[in-house]
Amino acid sequence: MNASSLIQKVWNFCHTLRDDGVGYGDYLEQLTYLLFLKMAHEYAQEPYKRETHIPTNYDWATLRRQTGEPLETQYLATLHRLGQEPGMLGAIFFKAQNKIQDPAKLSRLVQLIDAENWVGMDADTKGDLYEGLLQKNAEDTKSGAGQYFTPRALIQAMVACMQPEPLKTIADPACGTGGFFLVANEWLNGTGDWLRQHADGLDYAPPRLNARQAAFLRDETFYGNEIVPGTRRLCLMNLFLHNIGELVGEPAVERTDALIAEPRIRVDYVLANPPFGKKSSMTITNAEGEEDRDALTYERQDFWETTSNKQLNFLQHIVSMLKVTGKAAVVLPDNVLFEGGAGEKIRKKLLETCDVHTVLRLPTGIFYAQGVKANVVFFDARPKDGRVQTKGIWFYDLRTNQRFTLKTRPLKLDDLRDFIACYHPQNRHERVETERFKFYPYEALVARDKASLDIFWLKDDSLDNLQDLPPPDVLQQEIIEHLEAALAAFRDVAAGLPKSAASI
Repeated sequence: MNASSLIQKVWNFCHTLRDDGVGYGDYLEQLTYLLFLKMAHEYAQEPYKRETHIPTNYDWATLRRQTGEPLETQYLATLHRLGQEPGMLGAIFFKAQNKIQDPAKLSRLVQLIDAENWVGMDADTKGDLYEGLLQKNAEDTKSGAGQYFTPRALIQAMVACMQPEPLKTIADPACGTGGFFLVANEWLNGTGDWLRQHADGLDYAPPRLNARQAAFLRDETFYGNEIVPGTRRLCLMNLFLHNIGELVGEPAVERTDALIAEPRIRVDYVLANPPFGKKSSMTITNAEGEEDRDALTYERQDFWETTSNKQLNFLQHIVSMLKVTGKAAVVLPDNVLFEGGAGEKIRKKLLETCDVHTVLRLPTGIFYAQGVKANVVFFDARPKDGRVQTKGIWFYDLRTNQRFTLKTRPLKLDDLRDFIACYHPQNRHERVETERFKFYPYEALVARDKASLDIFWLKDDSLDNLQDLPPPDVLQQEIIEHLEAALAAFRDVAAGLPKSAASI
């Protein structure tokens, strides 16, 4: 069976299950469990003969012999037992549940997977199949999975600008289903249709990895965090199907909140789109002797400021993750660029301690959450020498007079090629200003109110025509975001006051 017919076969069965109320997310999880078991079974056979650490009587051979209610019973027992195992095996099956209540349909899914040789299939076919399901799951608004999905074209542009090198580490502290890892992996090993189609425009030459570089890419390059168990499971399987990680051993993605403690290791690159939305239920504090603070407060002595703003905390954490020579590209909402209080202090410290050199102002309509206004902030870590590290920032405005929607005009890599050219990855110190690409020196930036980096200079044509204004729900969301940012700044100020003053 060729790749396209297999993908269609898997899709058709997904639609069959949806009639029984099994959504894309649940289908993906069940597919993940069964695929992992089947591939482990294949690896245990000739010519591989690998040790899979799957306990006797809980393997694929035992499962596929069952039908009807005995199959359902065996499946439940298998999910429960494997979830107690260590390493990658336990991570995939952590808190696993059976969401296919009809034993006949479960049996059909087992037969569908059993009929194929998955290990012998190329990574592109397996990856395309799984990525397609992840995309559909993200588009299903009821599932809420869109929050874990960054537009692929945006990730590709970020990787093309960063140009990661072999034998270097890459981290994402809120990695979702692993989109940044997969695109970086494609860049490093020369796979991916986007690279073949746009190689000339990206000045890209496929690398030739030696054995050591290939092994490092598979086992030691990527480090992530994802606190949602189901999303982490999908991420691990997504990586595994793209030949990242091993069947046995420790998973590359930890099931811990990245913000709880200082990073265990420092990395060469951070590529991330930390979660947007409301403030964190936790407050991160760098102050000692504050036992009277809320019991859910985190102690982070390495952070510059105490704040309950989730995005600002992720920004501080990402800075702490970088080696002295490390580089970061991070998607951040607008409020991080203009918010006062802790936001202003964190921005100033970021400009002082890191070389913040580029901000890409993103258009609306490219994320699954309505009305999101975001940016990509590029910065490099620098040694602490007492000097201001940011000399100035280049801003690229992809927002003004740009209209995108998820269905009728989705963001494509072609829409970002001018930005990549302006970014000039080969030598970013040889940039040239254009209509959409402007440079602002450090002195001008810190002289702005609250050191705001919320900068525009192009004339917005929609202001001349009320018919071109965003829809009411988008405008409403923008107003809410600005009000929430103002309230968060006020809370940060109040949190720093003595109790007697704060209660006045």
